[in-house]
Amino acid sequence: MMKDGVRPPTPQTAGLRRRFWVTAAISPVAGGGFTVELDGRGIRLPGGTALCVPSRALAQAIADEWMKAGGEKGGHFTPDDLPMTRIAGTMIERVAPDPAAQVAALLHYVDGELLCYRADYPAPLCRQQQAQWDPPLAWLRARHGIDMAVTTGIMPLVQSPAVHDAWRTLLTPMDNATLAALGVMVPAMKSIVLGLMVVTGALPASKAAGIASVDERSQMETWGEDAKLLEALRGQAVEVEDAARFLQLCRGV
Repeated sequence: MMKDGVRPPTPQTAGLRRRFWVTAAISPVAGGGFTVELDGRGIRLPGGTALCVPSRALAQAIADEWMKAGGEKGGHFTPDDLPMTRIAGTMIERVAPDPAAQVAALLHYVDGELLCYRADYPAPLCRQQQAQWDPPLAWLRARHGIDMAVTTGIMPLVQSPAVHDAWRTLLTPMDNATLAALGVMVPAMKSIVLGLMVVTGALPASKAAGIASVDERSQMETWGEDAKLLEALRGQAVEVEDAARFLQLCRGV
């Protein structure tokens, strides 16, 4: 691993940054894995760890996004231009040292599962929720034996201890890349069920993001399009698709 390296911007320094490098290229790491070098200097993550990813495909994708960021030396970019780098950094510096903490964070979404909170009016929204949200819950029951309770209204719903235990059993053996991808998808969609379907290949990322936005799209069907809401939904879909792509690249797909 390199002692000296360049560090990517962190979310805390979000905003325009000036590109200081000309080239980005992948390089094998002694002991396994690949890193990315900017003008021959290896990237270091915000916590000081040298970037090292498991697959050449992911390393190449990271190098490609650094080559594009800012356009050319002296150009401006933001952390949003480096999604694969950000998720890799989360995997390496947050998930890998303590996977149990990531599992615990994901389990917080079980009681708040989007698909389990249904409207009792208006009728068109209720029908859309039933049509799009029932199938994922049915898949969860059939594939993993987890039967989640559903409620209407706004009162908090607490799933049974058996449901929580089943989710913990399901998440605990997952590898760091999958946990990192879920750490992006689940908060974005507010759905651990849809996140699971994406990482297991049961549902495409774009379809999952669409299912997660039933309420917002129904609202716009009634009141008309909202530019800010559409932008937020596009951002949500990008987050989910980026995380799915990250996982595929980790697996060398």
